[in-house]
Amino acid sequence: MANKKGPTKGSGGKHRNKLRGRGPTPKAEDRVYHKAYKAKQAVMRRQAADPRLAARRRADRFTSDSDDLVIGRNAVLEALRASVPASQLYLAARMEHDDRTREIVRLAGQEGINILEADRLEMDRIARSGNHQGVVLKAQPYRYSSLQELVDSARKHTEAMSQAQRGAKASSQPLFIALDGVTDPQNLGAVIRSAAAFGASGVILPERRSASVTAAAWKVSAGAAAHMKVARVVNLTKAIQGLKELGYYAVGLDGHGTAIVGETGFENDPLVIVLGSEGKGLGRLVREACDALAGIPISSAVESLNASVAAGISLYAVATARRKSDSPTLPRR
Repeated sequence: MANKKGPTKGSGGKHRNKLRGRGPTPKAEDRVYHKAYKAKQAVMRRQAADPRLAARRRADRFTSDSDDLVIGRNAVLEALRASVPASQLYLAARMEHDDRTREIVRLAGQEGINILEADRLEMDRIARSGNHQGVVLKAQPYRYSSLQELVDSARKHTEAMSQAQRGAKASSQPLFIALDGVTDPQNLGAVIRSAAAFGASGVILPERRSASVTAAAWKVSAGAAAHMKVARVVNLTKAIQGLKELGYYAVGLDGHGTAIVGETGFENDPLVIVLGSEGKGLGRLVREACDALAGIPISSAVESLNASVAAGISLYAVATARRKSDSPTLPRR
């Protein structure tokens, strides 16, 4: 039989895999036989032995950028005296102790706080600064309540107080204080302290453009943050409107208000006092959600009051109005 002319059937696929490309050529530093690879490995070994980088890696295991840190001997001592919740106490290794650091160690031990030693490079990394005096306290994140938890807690307290006082209903009505745009944690701490002093049911904060309950706020509150519920809401205007649907009234503090704080006529009802920042005041939508705008009479020499001061005065005015309403009227002679 004569041979057929042309290529054998199927021969076009023969050795095709050998003709297939192997992709781009690897970089010189990635080829194990190349001198650039050996140079790269030498650099990596030197970096691994660098004490600064080693300290950074060790510190990163314990801290993050979102941690709430108290730095310095005086600040840490005050925080521990105020019972700021904390999880870790970092002390510089081989530092000279004084009366403050000895009391810091004693208080941390009483609270069951973990005490860790770190070298100077690690302390600089943990504190993100060199001005730590060898002492850094890592505070625990504050646990916020939901708005519904505040409402439920206030309702139970009102029912209990009404049964105990038998008729003194005004002083047992829920009282919330809401902050719009207050960004200073020390102001927030002072507001929480005033709220606890005058029997408020809770504090309401927006999630954005607002101070948080940090170690600084906790310290200023003088421990009141431990038993005063604080709620964070996505939208303060909607939160106020939701409370109004539940029977609450909202009174906003404004220098140009038509009423005087404590004399709005809503003091004996479930009430929300709304404060704005010292500079901008209340936002437009929050202002429109309020049932009344009230001011604090002050001298014309002063333009406005600090937010925490205004909160204290307002809470006192409401508490005074409620006490007067609960007091029995004496018959005239």
